[in-house]
Amino acid sequence: MIAGSYSTNGRRCSHDVARSRHLRTVTSDASAAREPGYNIHKFAGKKSIEAANAKPGCEAFTLAELLVSVFVLGIIVFMVAQLMTSATAITRTGHKYVGTDTQARAVFDRMALDFAQMLKRSDVDYYLKQKAGYNGHGNGHGWGHTRTTDLGSDQIAFFSQVPGYNSTGSSFQSPISLVAYRVNQDDANASTDPAYLKLQRMGKTLLWNGVFNGTSTNAIFPIVFLPQTIASISAWSPAINNFQTGNVSISQDQDYETIGPGVFRLEYYYLLKNGYVTDWPWDRRDMPDQQTITNPINIGLTQVEAIAVTIAAIDQAGRALITPVSLADLAVDMADFKSARGRGIGAQKIGDLEVQWKSAIEAVISTGLTNTSGLPVPPEAAKGIRIYNRYFDLKTF
Repeated sequence: MIAGSYSTNGRRCSHDVARSRHLRTVTSDASAAREPGYNIHKFAGKKSIEAANAKPGCEAFTLAELLVSVFVLGIIVFMVAQLMTSATAITRTGHKYVGTDTQARAVFDRMALDFAQMLKRSDVDYYLKQKAGYNGHGNGHGWGHTRTTDLGSDQIAFFSQVPGYNSTGSSFQSPISLVAYRVNQDDANASTDPAYLKLQRMGKTLLWNGVFNGTSTNAIFPIVFLPQTIASISAWSPAINNFQTGNVSISQDQDYETIGPGVFRLEYYYLLKNGYVTDWPWDRRDMPDQQTITNPINIGLTQVEAIAVTIAAIDQAGRALITPVSLADLAVDMADFKSARGRGIGAQKIGDLEVQWKSAIEAVISTGLTNTSGLPVPPEAAKGIRIYNRYFDLKTF
């Protein structure tokens, strides 16, 4: 090796240095040997001493050093792998929540517009949850864990000054529309109806009052005033029905659209102006004999400060893992705001309903089974369920 070379570990080889020194010595001593009177024996003795004093070969890592290096490298690789795994799990969960959060925001924004433009008058009808005159729940609110004659989610219909769908092309379209919200509960066609257990909104166009609409039962109607009600117009039957037994044919309407494909549970209640939270739009302590907002006294929504809407939504991937029957049973696990006989929680405070729903979901995540019928629900799919709540100020009267 030529003098000045280095070993592979970056440290200069000692034998290379010694060899370079030896070559220089040999060259100089050979020249001196050619001079007259040079003692050749003295030269040989000097080289023997130099060879004996030469340092050993190149320095290198010991086996112990290599083992320590491999061990440290393994720890670093393990830590990086754990970090990447955690980041992947967090990102996947975040994507689930982003999807449901975006969907809930869109639903609530649409509701906010409809409620803000809702006609707040005592001479028009509202189809909403109250003690009587409401088909969605027994005795004005939920029956809890039974689906024999009860719906799992609430339903509401009212007049609002928003554009509606004009499927007839009529040029006399009123600025007021009939708006309705429901979670489709077509149990008979759960496996074939693409809108099953999804939040739907109706925006049915109305005619100007005084415009002739023909004699057909499916003709476009104008807004009606009390004593006529929403239920009295047969063309508006889908606004107050949701595939109850015997009402399948009058529950279908092309003006319904799915606005919450991940929303499978809907519940609402009222915040009164006196701060009381109730499932009837009046204070039953002051008016125990009131049956509806018009009977026996026409009070409209004068006592209501805000409508609180609570929804449960699941991401698309999680929903694909749950059968329609299991998802319906899971929706039943989420109790109504107040129950007449079943498992309704009888909530009287803000947030009670949402806490019960959260507990029901956590139980499913823990056991993998619904509480009502013990149907299987993949825990990972249940983890993608989120609960949302918003209050809509009605600013009434």
